[in-house]
Amino acid sequence: MILTLVEHDSGLPDEVSLEALTLARELADAEDASLGAVVFGDEAAGVADELGPYGVEEVHHVTHEALDGYAPHAWGEGLAQLAEEVGTDAVVAPGTDRGHEVLAHAGATLDAPAATNCVGVDGVDDDGYDLRRNRWGGSLLEHARLEAATKLVSAAEHEYPIEEAEAATDPVVTEFEPSLDDAHLRVSIDRVESSDEEGVPLGEARVVVGGGRGVGGDDYGDLEELAELLGGTVGASRAAVNEGWRPHDDQIGQTGAKISPDIYIAAGISGAVQHMVGCKGAETILAINTDPEAAIIQKADWAVIGDLHEVLPELNDAIRAKQ
Repeated sequence: MILTLVEHDSGLPDEVSLEALTLARELADAEDASLGAVVFGDEAAGVADELGPYGVEEVHHVTHEALDGYAPHAWGEGLAQLAEEVGTDAVVAPGTDRGHEVLAHAGATLDAPAATNCVGVDGVDDDGYDLRRNRWGGSLLEHARLEAATKLVSAAEHEYPIEEAEAATDPVVTEFEPSLDDAHLRVSIDRVESSDEEGVPLGEARVVVGGGRGVGGDDYGDLEELAELLGGTVGASRAAVNEGWRPHDDQIGQTGAKISPDIYIAAGISGAVQHMVGCKGAETILAINTDPEAAIIQKADWAVIGDLHEVLPELNDAIRAKQ
């Protein structure tokens, strides 16, 4: 069996977990193994209804009276114990902060190696996997060999498409209660506070308008207007955040948000490697920059060579005229 850690929100699986299922199903098909999912939380059992189209045959609901919320060590311990209980060949996790944290704790318990941020499988045999994975923020592609009794793998965010299986399943839900002690619960989420951020979160937006150093100040009015006209949200480069023009919540990049919109409009952004790590999941990139040699121009699908302060007002006027 190939197990997949599925993160969810009120019983709905996150997009990155569905991406991880694509990788897990590829491994399961190669090994002629069944595909299972692991879920935590009171509302986790409802996730089963959403996972059938992706070929999941069994959903393992990890429950414990002490697991009211997220506790990384306890989740990792529970995942490790479940992996040993069912005799899984591999555990696949989404390449999120939480997915990596849980995978690390599980690996420590199982004394098993992990290959993180995988973007492709080149080969599967009885001894292990030949994998490709992102390193150094996506600036380096590594070919790796992973051999272990229980192989731990994470799928790099927005590198795998969300694809349904050829045949849908009707997953069976089974409960699993791990053996935990106080040491496993030393770190846990005490409470969740809602952000004062308005609009669509960057990670969920289908349209993102980003501004960088080229904006030249904290006046993002034209960018905000364009985002509003297109039903999107505003992001920023690290340079703009460092200048204090935008809050850190708006930062796109290796140390900020990873986005996967239908279109990313990058205005006044040079396209440093760290920024491109955050936006490479975009289906289409439109760059607006005065420098035709800027790195982002070379990576964009479409480019406008011009001053964003002249281009954006005209673009906004043109969109309003069509509405």
